[in-house]
Amino acid sequence: MAFNMSGLLYIVATPIGNLSDITIRAVEVLKKVDAVLAEDTRHTKKLFDHYEIDSPLIAFHEHNENEKVNYILAQIGSGKSLALVSDAGTPLISDPGYNLVLEAKKNGISVVPIPGPSALIAALSSSGIESNNFTFFGFLPSKQSARLRLLKTKKSLNETIVFYESPKRILAALMDMLEVFGEKRQVCLAKEITKSFETILNDNLVNLIEYLTSDSSHQKGEFVIIISPVNKVDLDEAQVQLEKILPILCAEMGASQAAKLAAKITGIDKKHCYKRAINL
Repeated sequence: MAFNMSGLLYIVATPIGNLSDITIRAVEVLKKVDAVLAEDTRHTKKLFDHYEIDSPLIAFHEHNENEKVNYILAQIGSGKSLALVSDAGTPLISDPGYNLVLEAKKNGISVVPIPGPSALIAALSSSGIESNNFTFFGFLPSKQSARLRLLKTKKSLNETIVFYESPKRILAALMDMLEVFGEKRQVCLAKEITKSFETILNDNLVNLIEYLTSDSSHQKGEFVIIISPVNKVDLDEAQVQLEKILPILCAEMGASQAAKLAAKITGIDKKHCYKRAINL
């Protein structure tokens, strides 16, 4: 296969677990570029050894991204082609690289995607939960107060919502989800996708929390959490509740404050509540 390797930035997806999950094109690109930008060079070296890739590795991660961008752009500007990889999966999906790609685009550098594995898409495709309309929100906040605030804003979304979560916070995250979404909402909990201990469970939050607490090993691994859309009946009930309380709140306070309080009570998006408030 012929490559135009002059002054390009390749965004290369790599395996999320099973080393066989890499495309032929990805291997060929990684072998031919002048250097590879890697989130953790030691981790990427294992992949390189497996496929006999000897391209130079350059450490590129969230702690040095800003200071490395100009150097990388200068290298590409001089005619070299570089590839960006993350530790696993598709770069920039909850991983470093956004600033580099943004600046490359501003400088007229061609950015070429080499598609491949993504934990988000792999989990969603095997979840059995509606996938034609979904939103991915990345990792949840580490602090409980911020996590609860975020979850409450998603409570009434009529679409599938997806989060990543770490093993340290998975139990706390699901407990907060139970508080916000209740016992009825169906959830898919996927971990260690494509690895030896791959687990994909569909259940309600009560049973998933029981699974996590029944054995400490169940909390190990990187998690994808997929939450089903709000039940239409529940959404209709929330809307009816909003129509009842919003006029009362607006009579006592301004539209903005009334909308904020109504959103907390009903779980409906604050922007929607505000639009209704100003139209009363």
